[in-house]
Amino acid sequence: MTAHGEPVLMTSIEGRTATLWLNRPEKRNAVTFTMWEELPAVLDEVAATEARVLIVRGAGGHFCAGADITGLGARLADGGVAGGYREVNAIAEAALRAFPRPTLAVIEGNCIGGGWQIASACDLRLAASSTLLGITPARLGITYPIEAIRRTVSLVGPAATKRLLFTAELIDADESLRLGFVDRVVDDSELEAAADALCDELAGRSLLTQLATKAVVDALIDDGGDAIDEIVHRYDLLSRDSGDLHEGLAAFGEKRSPQFSWTPERS
Repeated sequence: MTAHGEPVLMTSIEGRTATLWLNRPEKRNAVTFTMWEELPAVLDEVAATEARVLIVRGAGGHFCAGADITGLGARLADGGVAGGYREVNAIAEAALRAFPRPTLAVIEGNCIGGGWQIASACDLRLAASSTLLGITPARLGITYPIEAIRRTVSLVGPAATKRLLFTAELIDADESLRLGFVDRVVDDSELEAAADALCDELAGRSLLTQLATKAVVDALIDDGGDAIDEIVHRYDLLSRDSGDLHEGLAAFGEKRSPQFSWTPERS
């Protein structure tokens, strides 16, 4: 619970878009152990809905100021401890990355440390122009999660990753765009409209195509593409039987917008 008695993770659904809110505005949404612990189950609940896009954002004008250092202390460096912070953190991060819909981090205010980690686990990142971003474990003398480092390298390259982690400097939204971390920067006043427009566009495309792309790109990052042939074969079979291909071809011939309906089977 927050200081106001609300859940620290909140969800809402509007149309075809679900939003996951980090909800500790009084702490700039600094992430607690409980938040990491609860995240996979919250994501499972959202995945069971009809939403076709997931937004991740922070309440109160900040995305996430990092881990709650006051509450976590030395647990930030408990790698190898079963059920400890590092293990729970890694499980939560993996759950967000594997979420079976396109994910969009809508970033404003501070996006630092654990906030960068959460944003990097999303598929796309949209930032307000006044955002400050950074990766700051060098200010605490701890290591950054290996998967978050891997994703950062894939987004901004090895040299920029070292620079950001070595220096713990904060960069502005334009610099994060230049490095390749965020995909688009808009004026603060345009953030809501830009997020809505991008979600509408994503929701109107084939989810099968999106998930196939997500699986292939993640395989390239994770293991150099060893599993790509199997992934492509699996999605080719799904495409043949899904109905999305037939709808896409029909819409193209009839010069109308397609109405894609395929969703992954729920386990």
